[in-house]
Amino acid sequence: MGVKLIERKNRSFQITTAGEYFYRKCKSLLADLDAVRNETIRLGSNGESALHVGYINLYAGAELSEAIAEFSALYPEVNISVQSGTHEELYHGLVSGGLDLALNDQRRAFSDDYVNMELKNAECIIELSERSELSSYEKLEVSDLAKMSCIIVSSKAQRDTEAEYYRNILGFANDFIYAETQEEARLMVIGNRGFLPVEAVGKLPEVSGAIKRVPLFRKNRRVTRKYCLFWQEEKTGYYIEEFAEMLRKRLS
Repeated sequence: MGVKLIERKNRSFQITTAGEYFYRKCKSLLADLDAVRNETIRLGSNGESALHVGYINLYAGAELSEAIAEFSALYPEVNISVQSGTHEELYHGLVSGGLDLALNDQRRAFSDDYVNMELKNAECIIELSERSELSSYEKLEVSDLAKMSCIIVSSKAQRDTEAEYYRNILGFANDFIYAETQEEARLMVIGNRGFLPVEAVGKLPEVSGAIKRVPLFRKNRRVTRKYCLFWQEEKTGYYIEEFAEMLRKRLS
């Protein structure tokens, strides 16, 4: 290359700045080459492949189904399993290896051990019964909802964790009632038992005419939450990246 990489001094030596750069870059390239080699061997083997996808239970759009349909058409040899859960359930699924990737909201600082593919800042919307006096508002402040119960979609095991997040991070100083599914939660809304916070992660599905949707603000600023696709850096592979990109295009 025409430059010194090492300065020799009798029986010792010192790496030059150019040499240090060359060493670091080559080490990274060789690691990438090993990863490419291993992934190529895996893809070319006759073994059965699987992809385990998780998504947060607040999401109800069609984008995930569309991405699965496209992926399955291109890669019929891959068995896809899908499960929903709370933020914590998805997080622990990734940590334990039970999930390959997850569509989830960001509640922790990004970790270098994970790929954190940012999708969008989803706008928070409140679903109310048309019989609620607040349903005619053009927008709602968090404080406007203080006298109503907040409906949280959560498994029984995660109720306390979800309530703490809604109270301390999102600022809902309300009584909480719980539903196992979004369908159950919306029936509670129709019955005017409380309000349901939802986020426009993708295109929101149509709901009953008995439900009104109103944008949520805090101190005149729209309430949003960041949504990402997460997977372990060391598990990065062709199928994970392909599926993630298909979903990203739809959600972004």
